[in-house]
Amino acid sequence: MQASKTRIFYPLIIIFTFFTANAFAQKESYIQLLGKQNRWVDSVYNKMSRKQRIAQLLFVRAHTNKGKMYEDSVGQVIKEQQLGGVVFFQGGPVRQATLINKYQKLAKVPLIITMDGEWGLGMRLDSTISYPYQMTLGAIQDNSLIYKMGQQVAYDFKRLGMQMNLGPDMDVNNNPNNPVINYRSFGDNMYNVAKKGIAYFKGMQDAGLLTSAKHFPGHGDTNVDSHFDLPLLPYSRARLDSLEMYPFREAINAGISGVMIAHMNIPSLDNTPKLPSTLSRPIITGILKDSLKFKGLVVSDAMEMKGVTKYFPNGEADVRAFIAGNDIIELSENSDRAIGLIRKALRHGSVSAAEFEARIKKILLAKFWAGLNQYKPTALTNLSQDINSDAAKTLVQQLSDASVTQLKNNGPKLNPFLKTAIVSIGVSSPTVFQMEVAKSFPNSRIFIVNKDAPALEVTNILNWLKQYQQIIVGIHDTRLRPQSKLDYSSDVKLMIADLASRKNTAFSVFANAYTIAGLPGLEKAGNLVVCYQMSPELQQSAAKVLNGRLKPTGKLPVSVNAFFTTGMGL
Repeated sequence: MQASKTRIFYPLIIIFTFFTANAFAQKESYIQLLGKQNRWVDSVYNKMSRKQRIAQLLFVRAHTNKGKMYEDSVGQVIKEQQLGGVVFFQGGPVRQATLINKYQKLAKVPLIITMDGEWGLGMRLDSTISYPYQMTLGAIQDNSLIYKMGQQVAYDFKRLGMQMNLGPDMDVNNNPNNPVINYRSFGDNMYNVAKKGIAYFKGMQDAGLLTSAKHFPGHGDTNVDSHFDLPLLPYSRARLDSLEMYPFREAINAGISGVMIAHMNIPSLDNTPKLPSTLSRPIITGILKDSLKFKGLVVSDAMEMKGVTKYFPNGEADVRAFIAGNDIIELSENSDRAIGLIRKALRHGSVSAAEFEARIKKILLAKFWAGLNQYKPTALTNLSQDINSDAAKTLVQQLSDASVTQLKNNGPKLNPFLKTAIVSIGVSSPTVFQMEVAKSFPNSRIFIVNKDAPALEVTNILNWLKQYQQIIVGIHDTRLRPQSKLDYSSDVKLMIADLASRKNTAFSVFANAYTIAGLPGLEKAGNLVVCYQMSPELQQSAAKVLNGRLKPTGKLPVSVNAFFTTGMGL
């Protein structure tokens, strides 16, 4: 009797799954909806004054870690100006969801709520999950995992009451010393960047979230941070077309809903002196919209950044960004002033009435696609549990396991019964890595080496380690963002070179892959694994490799030096 029940039950599951999957797949993408008449969009547009229509272009900054006075001042701006959206920054998830509900009540037309979430909510919010950085993801060979991550990130965003993620980053990071992109990129191979970026945004969009590939036409080969000054991109149009723009072209062909413009001066695309690409009509309208046929939302990078305000102060940047073709003008220094200047530009015919109408309707259509035509407040019950689910944590571990990259494996095989030293460098207390490794090496001792340990201490530890038959070393970067060069003292770097020359030592690097280039001698190590960042999950992944429970499958997403180049991995 039980067996016959089972035979009936499984087909029902298959039928149900088929119908739900089909229903999900049948939802038209935002790009597919563009150009089709929409009654809700037309109705909302027709009820608006010109000032209210202009306000839809502007997205204001919001935080939940700056106190009630700051929150109320943002609310007052939303109420008075009826802006198009809000970009959230640092704070906490429950506080943010509560504030989103409050701000939406103040808006006659629901706001698009967005945030930079390249590695999920954890990029901005405490008490939330951080997925691996994009450079870490760049090592993964199974892009379906990145698609799943996109779906989970979309769920987390929507659960908080957000409709758009200002990601993924689709810059090709071909400058190891890039101060602003770097680990935020999938790597220096444009094909890998395109495939990973598409998998990520498709996961998000298929789960109902608007996305924005950034930073067009490509911020990967700059040595200036556009938050502080205007970077110069001195390359030819042919080079930019064939390299920097490649991932964006592929993303557009794959149906990306939004593209964010970088603040960069690019003479080969627009020779206006000191003009950021954000303010260039030849770049935004001429290349992105006309040549590349992008029909979706064009989003400016933050208009408060020095890369744009340094040469175009007092609201001139805002009105130029509008004339250039941006649909969303993000984080104007003064949105009220921006509305006035854009009204004046429209009166002077700087943008045609037809183009203006199309751009405002494009924003309203994004709101419709995201479900804001039937807006419901965010439910606060079980919010923290929902965005920190076991399934999401399992996915973070899967992504971490899949990214681990073995660069060297010609040393002696580790023996769990030998006398073992487990050393973590760059830290001040025992690490997850050490605790996990120690479980499989019962005859072991833990050593801690601070990043600026004095010469005498380094010498003493090196002498002490001579007593051990095998040494397992973790190299850690404890800084909030993993930079290209480790801030270790020269004595500690010499210690790493000394240990690498010993045949019985295995290394795991929990730092930006580029840091390996600044550790001369590490290429001599018999066993070398790169794990890209110092997350607990990646430390657990490395421990699994060392005790034989995980076969590393990652491939290096960037070229580190002549010894370790893009695509390497055993």
